[in-house]
Amino acid sequence: MRVTKLTLLLAAILLLPLQIIAQKNFAKEADLAFAGENYFTAIELYKKAYAKEKSKAKKAEILFKIGECYRYTLDHKQAETWYKKAIKAKYTDPLATLYIADALKLQGRYEEAIVEYNNYKNLVPGDKRAEDGIKSSEMAKEWVKEPTRYEVAPETQLNSKQFDYSPTYADKKYNTLYFTSSREGSTGKNTDGRIGENFSDIYESKRDKNGKWSTPAILAGDVNTPANEGAAAVSRKGNTMYFTRCEYGKNKVMGCSIYQSTKQGNAWTNVTLIDLGPDTAKIGHPAISDDESILLFSSDMDGGMGGKDLWMITYDKKSKTWSKPKNLGSPVNTSGDEMFPFIHKDGTLYFASNGHLGMGGLDIFRAEKLGEGSWGNVANMRYPINSPADDYGIIFEGEKERGFFTSNREGGMGGDDIWRFNLPPLLFVLQGIITDVDTKKPIPDATIKIVGSDGSVAEVKSDATGFYKFAENGNERYLNPNTSYSITVSAKDYLNGKGKETTVGLKESTTFVKDFALQTTKKKEIRFPEVLYDLGKYTLRPESEDSLMFLYQTLIDNPTIVIELSAHTDSRGSDKSNQILSENRAKSCVDFLISKGIDPERLVPKGYGETRLLVTDAEIAKLKTVEEKEAAHQKNRRTVFSVIRSDYVPKGGLPSEPAPVAPKKKDDEEDEE
Repeated sequence: MRVTKLTLLLAAILLLPLQIIAQKNFAKEADLAFAGENYFTAIELYKKAYAKEKSKAKKAEILFKIGECYRYTLDHKQAETWYKKAIKAKYTDPLATLYIADALKLQGRYEEAIVEYNNYKNLVPGDKRAEDGIKSSEMAKEWVKEPTRYEVAPETQLNSKQFDYSPTYADKKYNTLYFTSSREGSTGKNTDGRIGENFSDIYESKRDKNGKWSTPAILAGDVNTPANEGAAAVSRKGNTMYFTRCEYGKNKVMGCSIYQSTKQGNAWTNVTLIDLGPDTAKIGHPAISDDESILLFSSDMDGGMGGKDLWMITYDKKSKTWSKPKNLGSPVNTSGDEMFPFIHKDGTLYFASNGHLGMGGLDIFRAEKLGEGSWGNVANMRYPINSPADDYGIIFEGEKERGFFTSNREGGMGGDDIWRFNLPPLLFVLQGIITDVDTKKPIPDATIKIVGSDGSVAEVKSDATGFYKFAENGNERYLNPNTSYSITVSAKDYLNGKGKETTVGLKESTTFVKDFALQTTKKKEIRFPEVLYDLGKYTLRPESEDSLMFLYQTLIDNPTIVIELSAHTDSRGSDKSNQILSENRAKSCVDFLISKGIDPERLVPKGYGETRLLVTDAEIAKLKTVEEKEAAHQKNRRTVFSVIRSDYVPKGGLPSEPAPVAPKKKDDEEDEE
């Protein structure tokens, strides 16, 4: 067959498309997509580039870049996989090891993360990121073991399979919620290459009297556009909204800006830009103070400390203008990212950061207000508010310890989800049984009174079994946090019982069990710690004063009793000498109590000599050993007391007590973490 020039020309034309396809530079297109933050597109292009690439070094680099794409799309498991592939393919940049450690930490695999951080530490000695990674992983393990009292759960009525995040309250009663979502039905038709979802819009949901949230709907008015809108903040009056808008450009990084809108009827209109910086900067996540004088936001604009920082502008009511942005500086900002600020009604600043030590990705932190526009003493809110995943965008329902935040942790519906949180009140219970110290039988109808260091007073009665309990009474509580209590137990024909308890410093609900064994006043002899004398002497030995202080406290605790203080001897010695000795011993005890301030009218000394032996001489004679006999004589040598009457009225009157007050309601005070 003859091949003509025309035939060759036609063949060349037919092969041209195949040559163009063969020459297509997937790696370059992937790099462009990556630069434009179209990570999902970049992943597919990098995989095609890898299949074409012949150079082992470039193939290893492509594997690393695929890992980077997964890192930015928050797919930490896939990021870990591809970074490991890159290292196996001899990729030499130590960052691959660091990012593996980060990915493991973000999955909550802290022990494995510590191993990889140490590997990176060996590769790059002195890099602070290794030390911070190890320290934060160790802290996170402890926080999971000892969580705070916060309770968290996904708000299923608001979440979708797409991204739902950054909630904000939009009315004074906290029953209207605005949040950002990429769910189906958004205004824009394009896909955000960073997350592979629709461009986000601001949605609205309302809570009815039964606590049920309505089906979220796109916010009415001019706020939502084909671009990305979200991360809004509404003024206290509910008539002004500040929100973020990020424009869209194909394979091009576009800036984000903060806009302001006013509410007319049910619609948001009059959308205007707040000029804060260059178009190329990413500016967003506004937070407005109660008086609308301070607006906080996050930005990567020049002049920051690295990454995204929190900035502040103030409003001048006279000129109706905003000031120039001021960086909040250290200790709030770090070389990492600080985002999603929220100003609490009490002035506390809450924000998200991956620069401060945390559990994984973004963690939620709080900072105390130090002055106007100044915050410090930054503290991690710990687990379970924070998790190995990204946690951010917290808001509080007024001054109550409940509200919402955003997290992409496990347990949600997909992507980032809105989670609710609350701090249950610390519940303290005091209970026990009142019994007779001798018979061990229960004492019914005893009065148990508690007096708190906060001025609270409460009383309960023991039941037929001697049981009493200070517990919750509907929405009221008897025992409050950070309070110390004195306890007094009284019953007819019994000496009072005393005790103390405290809730100061307790971080968990606690049940205190306090049993009391009371001494009856009907008993002829009531013993107390032994009073010691030298042989044949009535002078008190120093250690005897401790014994008498017990009796002194009994008299103080029972201010209406009059006692007979009686001394007894054993049978050895003459009757007369024993009688005189016992009388002197009783008097020496009474003199000591008087010296301590006890009214003499409450004390009757009495010496009985050997007339009231507890163990007779005949019984002692039957004992086998000298030790046993001496112990019996010692039992006879005793100083005891009995209650003569209980109607004594002190000269200054009975000590006054605080008037009983109603138990506090749970909402009367805020519980501390």
